[in-house]
Amino acid sequence: MATKDPTAVERANLLNMAKLSIKGLIESALSFGRTLDSDYPPLQQFFVVMEHCLKHGLKVRKSFLSYNKTIWGPLELVEKLYPEAEEIGASVRDLPGLKTPLGRARAWLRLALMQKKMADYLRCLIIQRDLLSEFYEYHALMMEEEGAVIVGLLVGLNVIDANLCVKGEDLDSQVGVIDFSMYLKNEEDIENERDVQIAAILDQKNYVEELNRQLNSTVSSLHSRVDSLEKSNTKLIEELAIAKNNIIKLQEENHQLRSENKLILMKTQQHLEVTKVDVETELQTYKHSRQGLDEMYNEARRQLRDESQLRQDVENELAVQVSMKHEIELAMKLLEKDIHEKQDTLIGLRQQLEEVKAINIEMYQKLQGSEDGLKEKNEIIARLEEKTNKITAAMRQLEQRLQQAEKAQMEAEDEDKKYLQECQSKSDNLQKQISQKEKQLVQLETDLKIEKEWRQTLQEDLQKEKDALSHLRNETQQIISLKKEFLNIQDENQQLKKIYHEQEQALQELGNKLSESKLKIEDIKEANKALQGLVWLKDKEATHCKLCEKEFSLSKRKHHCRNCGEIFCNACSDNELPLPSSPKPVRVCDSCHALLIQRCSSNLP
Repeated sequence: MATKDPTAVERANLLNMAKLSIKGLIESALSFGRTLDSDYPPLQQFFVVMEHCLKHGLKVRKSFLSYNKTIWGPLELVEKLYPEAEEIGASVRDLPGLKTPLGRARAWLRLALMQKKMADYLRCLIIQRDLLSEFYEYHALMMEEEGAVIVGLLVGLNVIDANLCVKGEDLDSQVGVIDFSMYLKNEEDIENERDVQIAAILDQKNYVEELNRQLNSTVSSLHSRVDSLEKSNTKLIEELAIAKNNIIKLQEENHQLRSENKLILMKTQQHLEVTKVDVETELQTYKHSRQGLDEMYNEARRQLRDESQLRQDVENELAVQVSMKHEIELAMKLLEKDIHEKQDTLIGLRQQLEEVKAINIEMYQKLQGSEDGLKEKNEIIARLEEKTNKITAAMRQLEQRLQQAEKAQMEAEDEDKKYLQECQSKSDNLQKQISQKEKQLVQLETDLKIEKEWRQTLQEDLQKEKDALSHLRNETQQIISLKKEFLNIQDENQQLKKIYHEQEQALQELGNKLSESKLKIEDIKEANKALQGLVWLKDKEATHCKLCEKEFSLSKRKHHCRNCGEIFCNACSDNELPLPSSPKPVRVCDSCHALLIQRCSSNLP
């Protein structure tokens, strides 16, 4: 017998223990259904096994005081190889209760498990074997293939959610001992597990049958959908063919319309060229005539400016006269204060002066009036002279002051007469010039009316051509919209084809899965028959309970009798008795239960 290498045996043992601990931890955690605490026994055993795996083959480092052999050195290397591990290293160093390197390593393992990155961190270590050789011997587990296998198994721990409190635990003084009783099982436990597995298989069988029924119904519904899709696809193909024919017809019409449009455009272009030449000639003649008119208009403007200047001068002189009259009024007011006895006469003078003011204002407004206005003004002036004579007779004491005012009025009236005569002569000349210009304007307006009528005829022709072009454009837009609808129909047809192919593939996959599930069910039935040696009644054949004859449903489930093989409801088969085929108590119907009890009582002495 060739002796095996003890280090290889140690590696194999540690690998097997790691497999068992990881498998047990995952199964128990999934059945537990909650986040794991630090007091969970399978989790504690997993950390102990991982500690043994990491300690295997560690080199002993000598120091001045003692020998040092810890796993914190290689774990500290992970920070350099994997930058995301710096947070774990910093948090482990900041923990207050940790004093030994072994305690830091244990805290590091717990934090890596909570982060679900233990496999990633250790994979970086295994790849860098040159760096690991400083800490491990050549025959160590981390340096061989077993280490890579353990790292691959650690990936499964990403399913587990753990919430571990590292601060309060005494990680320095813990003793890491593997509890093998958790992984060793007796024959009775194995048989119990087998019975549980058989019961689970039977439940799974019933569940698979129900699933099979549901899948059959879904398959039939899918077949009906496929038929409806095929019918709709045929209808769409027919509609596509009709649309294609319509598009071909529309394209032919479009070609014809384009050719007609081109001919119309050629004709309109020729007509427009002719009209452009005529318009240019007419514009030139109009420009020449417009230049003469502009010159005449400029001369009239100059004359109007001169006359406006003269009028402004006259208005200024009249304003001076008005100011003089205001001064006279002030003098009259002073006289009224002095003369209390003749207030009635002064009131009359005021009224007369107001009439003079009104007459003067009318004179300003009627500068361009006729000779009738001048005669009226002369009469008014005569009246004023008579009134002033009367006032002089009544106001002997104030003759000196009034004579001065009368003299000023007479001078202003003389000047007004002179200015009025000059304005009348100028206005007559301007009226003659305006009459001549009005005649010229009438001739020009007649010429412009003729040109406007000719332009209106041209614009009507252009509008007709524009309407024809807009009609053609609308037809082209309709053709473009039909093309877009045709492309949309093509896209919908392609999408329906894709959906049809995907549904066919799904049906094929469902058929394959159904065939596989039926084969598995038949295998399970054959295994059960071999175990029990009984003829089992099929679930499909039984629709009512054999004893109470009640119909089965989702709430009223089916159960096989392990003695006779018939199917009963839960109320008629809730008895359990040991049978010759199975020493443990098994489900039995009420009739078989009564017969077996009678046989047992008859066999007893």
